Amino acid sequence: MAEKKLSLPAKLINGGVAGLVGVTCVFPIDLAKTRLQNQQGARVYSGMLDCLAKTIKMEGYFGMYRGAAVNLTLVTPEKAIKLAANDVFRQKLSKDGKLPLWGEILAGCGAGTCQVVVTTPMEMLKIQLQDAGRLAAQRTVAASASASAAGSTPSLVGSQAAQPGTNAPPRSSATRITLELLKTRGLRGLYKGAGATLMRDVPFSMIYFPLFANLNAVGRTEDRHSNPQERAPFLQSFVAGCTAGSVAAVAVTPLDVIKTRLQTLQKGEGEDSYRGIIDCAQRILKREGPAAFLKGATCRALVIAPLFGIAQGVYFLGIGEHVLGLLG
Repeated sequence: MAEKKLSLPAKLINGGVAGLVGVTCVFPIDLAKTRLQNQQGARVYSGMLDCLAKTIKMEGYFGMYRGAAVNLTLVTPEKAIKLAANDVFRQKLSKDGKLPLWGEILAGCGAGTCQVVVTTPMEMLKIQLQDAGRLAAQRTVAASASASAAGSTPSLVGSQAAQPGTNAPPRSSATRITLELLKTRGLRGLYKGAGATLMRDVPFSMIYFPLFANLNAVGRTEDRHSNPQERAPFLQSFVAGCTAGSVAAVAVTPLDVIKTRLQTLQKGEGEDSYRGIIDCAQRILKREGPAAFLKGATCRALVIAPLFGIAQGVYFLGIGEHVLGLLG
């Protein structure tokens, strides 16, 4: 069977729609992941559920969506570039409608590299907004501990914390952070951690795309490596996206921890600042042990699995093709 000709505009639309739907569904878990990964000294959160519960308690329901506007704005080009670039590279590397494993890995590498131009500033801004609540909560815990040590009654702190939004962090905005970074550090400020982002996203794509393609082709022997998502049943495409996404997400979690730490500008009391990727890895290993590199792994799996499951489902439904058809 001849492979269907690639429609790049349709793939861009599919990737954008998938990103918007996916981010809306899983953003609170992504916020918990960021806060857990940045937690070094005072243990504010014991896990994902505790983090979400305390976020709602102190910041209100919409506190779980701090930084979502940045993601919703930039995830469309980010996911569109990632998914469409992979399709383009797969098509270019295919011969007679077939693509060997090395070609799948190379296509994934190319897709991961292309997306970094959007991913880095997007995550740079998102992390600052997501982590503001953790820093505020840490200060509250420290103030409570100081009051207890001094023999004061910490009931006022406790009563304030019980009211949603009372101790919410000062509201900042992506626009304000962007302007401040451009003013003080230039364009390089928005691309801080670009190397770590590249180190995370390239291996992720090299694992995800080949694994998805092969899982999506299970049960079919013809044209196994051409473009199996066009012929796979919807449920198989969705499950393959979820499975491949969760495996790739957990595999690169150590790199994601390093990236998150490097991109966090505001540090809590007693928390390390880092000079680069190697320095960050060494300090984490020395101060927190090997287990620290897996902080947020469960959250990442729970974020990435549905995100890419939804993405592949949108691709399967061909929303982009339908939109272009309506436009004539």
